[in-house]
Amino acid sequence: MKNFLNLRQTWPLHVFLLPSVVLLLIFSYVPMVGFAIGFQDFKPWLGIFGSPFVGWKHFKFMFHDPTAVQVIWNTLVIAVCKIIAGSLAPFIFALLLNEVRAVIFKRIVQSLVYLPHFISWVILGGILTDLLSTNGMINQLLVGMGLDRIFFLGNGNWYRFTLVVSDVWKDFGFGTIIYLAAMAGINPNMYEAADIDGANNFQKTIHITIPAVIPIAIVIVTLSLGNILNAGFDQVFNTYNPLVYPKGDIIDTYVYRVGLQQGSFSFATAVGFFKSVIGFILIATTYRLASKYANYRIF
Repeated sequence: MKNFLNLRQTWPLHVFLLPSVVLLLIFSYVPMVGFAIGFQDFKPWLGIFGSPFVGWKHFKFMFHDPTAVQVIWNTLVIAVCKIIAGSLAPFIFALLLNEVRAVIFKRIVQSLVYLPHFISWVILGGILTDLLSTNGMINQLLVGMGLDRIFFLGNGNWYRFTLVVSDVWKDFGFGTIIYLAAMAGINPNMYEAADIDGANNFQKTIHITIPAVIPIAIVIVTLSLGNILNAGFDQVFNTYNPLVYPKGDIIDTYVYRVGLQQGSFSFATAVGFFKSVIGFILIATTYRLASKYANYRIF
């Protein structure tokens, strides 16, 4: 009876929520039927319900295929490097920017580092291709300093380095804003007490600012672990080429090439399903870690 009365009072809120629930069901849950393709020898003309069932055949092949294993390894290496660099860069930059006392200059710098976050990788991919080509501006500068040209987008190791650096450059401004917001919430009385005790700026940063920001840093790092198998499809797809497949091909681009370009829909679905399961486990684990060590909860 109590629940019925509550429903009578809150039914407008449920009506407002209904379109979102319907869209979620249509675009997120109904397509999950397609996971069945990973357990079939899928034939488009037979459809999902008419294609023969083959069980774990494609999953077994995935773990015995050297290319698929290398792709998973590439994804892990690139994603872990992005997480480490992408966590340290905004944290350090926010600490430095927090010490700037010229408000106008601080806001200008903050806006400039945040701007690349809004630029699509389609545009940035073209810019990076021009800048980092063998005849691009970066290599021209290296030659002008008496150094050898670097094949950034053709050498696998340099390509991984390029992915990590360009990803950090694009997104560290967003992380900086989060840390600056956390620093703005620090009680100013703590800094005043430190001034009375004779602490300098470095000591105040070490003993007040950093400990106050550590909880939000833990939340950001732990939640980012859930994306450890997402190495950035947009970035890689718009910058890679066959020369860097051995070191730069990731799960998402591999699924795209194998599934859409070569027509191996079942194998591509099996690889994607494997990634989804691991991602779900990692996300659940990281939320538990964030709840335990940083008291962060969604529900």
